[in-house]
Amino acid sequence: MDKNCFVSWSGGKDSCLALYKAMESGYTPQKLLTMFSLESGISSAHRLDENIFRAQSDAIGVESIIGRAEFNDYEKVFVSHVKLFKEQGIDYGVFGDIDLDEHRQWEEKVCTKAAITAVLPLWKINRKDIVKEFISLGFKAKIVVVNTELLDMKFLGQDLSLSLIEEIENAGADACGENGEYHTVVYDGPIFKKPIELNFESEAIAVGEKWVHIKINYNL
Repeated sequence: MDKNCFVSWSGGKDSCLALYKAMESGYTPQKLLTMFSLESGISSAHRLDENIFRAQSDAIGVESIIGRAEFNDYEKVFVSHVKLFKEQGIDYGVFGDIDLDEHRQWEEKVCTKAAITAVLPLWKINRKDIVKEFISLGFKAKIVVVNTELLDMKFLGQDLSLSLIEEIENAGADACGENGEYHTVVYDGPIFKKPIELNFESEAIAVGEKWVHIKINYNL
């Protein structure tokens, strides 16, 4: 039986590991769906430019789809894409959420509207174990967004490693960043045909009162 799926793709470690585990379980990814804010013109959570996702798509070999929505229309736009995927023979949606019930409930709701089944390969796995597995598998990711109310901005721009996870925990933050402490971008790993040559600039850019992110350049 075909197990074609789309992946709710943030460009970060959790969606990437969810994709990896889905593939290990026999799912075939057809689309990487990323939602962009019409207000800012970048991805909603990880603040990445479109060319980064296209580079990831090219390296992984799965088509990137960008959904663009204002805040109040997010769900409507997301569902419209999922319904289109269903028409194209995709019956499953893969998500990287771990243990937040309200997130799972939303994902199951939007998939149900399109007669698609939500799949959460990381669900209820220990948060720290998820990051450790991600690293041990050989994935490479860099912290690109930090919530300075929860984590010092010295972590911005650093590559995820086992030692860095310990530092993050010692700072009183969640190792997986599941409370919104940090976001990442993945640039290499076992599902990548080639690493992405990203240029991470050292300049930190403030967003509002608490978020900072690092500028990334990639020329296709």
